[in-house]
Amino acid sequence: MTAAPIFERMALIGIGLIGSSLAQVARQRGLVREIAISTRSSATLQRAEELGLGDTYALDAAEAVEGADLVVLCVPVGANEAVAKWIAPALKSGAVLTDVGSTKESVVDQVSPYIPDGVHFIPGHPIAGTEQSGPDAGFSTLFDQRWCILTPPENVDQVALDRLTAFWQGCGSNVDQMDPKHHDLVLAIVSHLPHLIAYNIVGTADDLETVTKSEVIKYSASGFRDFTRLAASDPTMWRDVCLNNKEAILEMLSRFSEDLSALQRAIRWGDGDKLFDLFTHTRSIRSSIIEAGQETDAPDFGRHAKEDVVNSSD
Repeated sequence: MTAAPIFERMALIGIGLIGSSLAQVARQRGLVREIAISTRSSATLQRAEELGLGDTYALDAAEAVEGADLVVLCVPVGANEAVAKWIAPALKSGAVLTDVGSTKESVVDQVSPYIPDGVHFIPGHPIAGTEQSGPDAGFSTLFDQRWCILTPPENVDQVALDRLTAFWQGCGSNVDQMDPKHHDLVLAIVSHLPHLIAYNIVGTADDLETVTKSEVIKYSASGFRDFTRLAASDPTMWRDVCLNNKEAILEMLSRFSEDLSALQRAIRWGDGDKLFDLFTHTRSIRSSIIEAGQETDAPDFGRHAKEDVVNSSD
């Protein structure tokens, strides 16, 4: 727990996996003094109150942000513009406004026009999550030893940036900074493309007429099972990610298609050396991820209930 709260009042707009996890860790570690929660669904808001995630609850997002010195947009990236327009008149001068979306250029374009003078908008993206969603899915250790990327504007207020950095560090995250465009390119390959491949492979298996759905399920204790975990992620979130990071995603899909064609040729022509070299190289990437502390080498075969998935965290 910190010696004193970093922020007095935090408003969370959206209370899914990321929002509920933020509420829990901020409370447990004393990062904020008061938590206001808003979401458009009355049922979700009621559940958040039953779980005791906040101090105040409101369907009106503008009401929730009043007096808040930290406002976190925890909504799908496609909803940021509407929310920014809604809350702008109620934002407190000096407040830090941030988000948790896995695309950043689109968020900057959507939100920036509505930011009042004196409000510090610093986009962010905690690279942590699971395939679960909703207020019940959150847990306080979600961000431990995970990266949070901030994409501050060139004229950012340094005090505001330092406070937000300290907040994410207090949540357990390692904090880095990137240009929004570069962030979107990096996430297209490490997060967005893997999810799209997973969705596509699961769809292909479901459509395969020569293999029954029962067989797919029965014998999925192999690589296919891991794809289904990714493909179980929030459809709304991933629809919006695709629409809001389409240039970077299309570039990565094009590169992937070229590499897939090369792999197809190697298999067709029986080029065992090329296949072995590829599999050896990719295995070393896995070892590097473990060495960097972003995964464990324990042979759990995907059975941990709260296994991390790189996603956005919207």
